[in-house]
Amino acid sequence: MNPAEGPLLVSYDDVARAHERVAPLAHRTPVMTSSTLDAMLGAKVFLKPENLQRMGAFKFRGAVNALSQLDADARKRGVLAYSSGNHAQAVALAGRLLGVRATIVMPANAPRVKLEATRGYGAEVITYDPEAESREEKSARIAAERGLAVIPPYDHPHVVAGQGTAAKELIEDAGPLDVLLAPCGGAGLLSGCAVAASGLAPGCRTIGVEPEVADDATRSFRTRTLHTVRNPDTIADGVRTPSLGKVTFPLVLRYVADMATVDEAAILSAMFWLWERMKIVVEPTGALGLAALMEGRVAAKGLRVGIVLSGGNVDLDWAARARVAQAPVKNA
Repeated sequence: MNPAEGPLLVSYDDVARAHERVAPLAHRTPVMTSSTLDAMLGAKVFLKPENLQRMGAFKFRGAVNALSQLDADARKRGVLAYSSGNHAQAVALAGRLLGVRATIVMPANAPRVKLEATRGYGAEVITYDPEAESREEKSARIAAERGLAVIPPYDHPHVVAGQGTAAKELIEDAGPLDVLLAPCGGAGLLSGCAVAASGLAPGCRTIGVEPEVADDATRSFRTRTLHTVRNPDTIADGVRTPSLGKVTFPLVLRYVADMATVDEAAILSAMFWLWERMKIVVEPTGALGLAALMEGRVAAKGLRVGIVLSGGNVDLDWAARARVAQAPVKNA
């Protein structure tokens, strides 16, 4: 069966129930606005800064929702997750808070800040070479040997529903939106947000944003056929996923209105604009939505636009080097 024809495994009711599980442990991150940004874009923009979430990213929401629904035996044995960083930290922290032992498989070249934070939350970290090994195969082998439940980074209904709680809060706090922008890697966040918007703001167009060099989801969306990409060379490490998943692809086709892509320079410019003008530290992946607006890839004039800033776990040494090498930030 074509993955695009798979069942829709997440509904708005799933997102609403997920929020009941997530809310006691997660921060209800604020909605931020900027008159400068509104004037620059000719729109009313509402930012959901998930960089201020526990462990620094929206991924905590999905991890809590997934781990909360494990049975007693699975909780006792522990869980395994594979991730470039944010999902790793999310599962590690959620496991610590819920009393579930976590083992995390991470690429050896993951940002140092994410590797250190994952260990700091108490998880066992096992690294692999992404050029030589498949994280899915390595994770499956370890999980089978140890009897661990696998919590994938995006392609799981409980994870998707948990991520959708970010958009639920954004729309509840900001009011109905015309457009909602979310970064897209494997589309756990994007599909969850799109489902949430369908329930709370039916007229809202949810749009996913990818780097140009990692545009597999955009190609999949346009052709309704699953495309893949291998280790794309993008600074947005949170969206270096190989493809959409069996759970997320049908949800994207059903609930997402469009996809957009931006180049690496645009991502950097948007990220540093947020740092310098909004005074919030957002990682490259988190700046994708704003980059699409600043580059005119998404029409926004006269509209109410929501943007999910997905995370803020950035290596500051890398960021300092990138800022020095970068031309002056646009619109700063």
